[in-house]
Amino acid sequence: MASSTPDSASQPVADKAPGRTGVGRLRSIPAPLRRFTTVLAALFLVGLIVTAVFAPALAPHDFAKQDLLNQLKPASAKHPLGTDDFGRDVASRLIHGARVSLTVALGVEAIELLFGLVLGIAAGLRGGRLDNMLMRVTDLMFAFPDILLAILITGTLGKNLFNVFMALALVGWPGMVRLVRGQVLSLREREFVESARALGASNFRIGVRHLLPNLLGPVVVAATVGMGAIVLAESTLSFLGLGIQEPMPSWGSMINQAWKLRRSDPMLTVYPALLLALTIMAFNFLGDGLRDWLDPRSRA
Repeated sequence: MASSTPDSASQPVADKAPGRTGVGRLRSIPAPLRRFTTVLAALFLVGLIVTAVFAPALAPHDFAKQDLLNQLKPASAKHPLGTDDFGRDVASRLIHGARVSLTVALGVEAIELLFGLVLGIAAGLRGGRLDNMLMRVTDLMFAFPDILLAILITGTLGKNLFNVFMALALVGWPGMVRLVRGQVLSLREREFVESARALGASNFRIGVRHLLPNLLGPVVVAATVGMGAIVLAESTLSFLGLGIQEPMPSWGSMINQAWKLRRSDPMLTVYPALLLALTIMAFNFLGDGLRDWLDPRSRA
């Protein structure tokens, strides 16, 4: 059996998820209030998901339709949140922006989970050269700030939805690999893994049958918090003009377009910024609540 490194085998889950997979940042909040905020966060995210799924039916207007005769109109029955400087309905663009943000978050997190589980289990279980190579690669990735590396990738490959997916997935997978590897280094010393190995089980069978079920708790928590960070990263790229391109709306690009009107019509900036902040907070509160539920030792 390959010897395990002491850096992560005995650390708690909250300490083994660098970067976007970090959890446990809301420990100072009393337990009853954490449970309440978890429920609120879950309800908000469910409502946001329903809104994103049924965006074409819920949006009062075509999000891309311009009406230059109705620029910067205030809220009304026809336009619940008014119109932007191109006469487009703000509410419709916010609704479709939720679809974009959640699609990117779910897609990128799915890629990260795939890489994280496969590479993390392989590195932690086999050790040796594979483990050393993967850890050096993750060290190299952590040397660059996530958002700067994503900007470099999208700026080089081009500005479209696919490249946004690839850029955010490439900068996000090392954190998930580190988290899974750290858990595996601890779990592989447990009796049930030793028993399976003594009975002749292969590494693949041990990983799938014995390790994967025990990894689901910390991985689900990290993925939940990570989706909030992905939403923020996608909005940042779009704000800089390197993410989702017109006519598809993104909360980040809406903030960018409304910034020049922040004095004359500040609500155009407030609406997408508020939704962005609430979404990120909801993912963080939900992740912290899931941590309490899945790990009894973390309960206050």
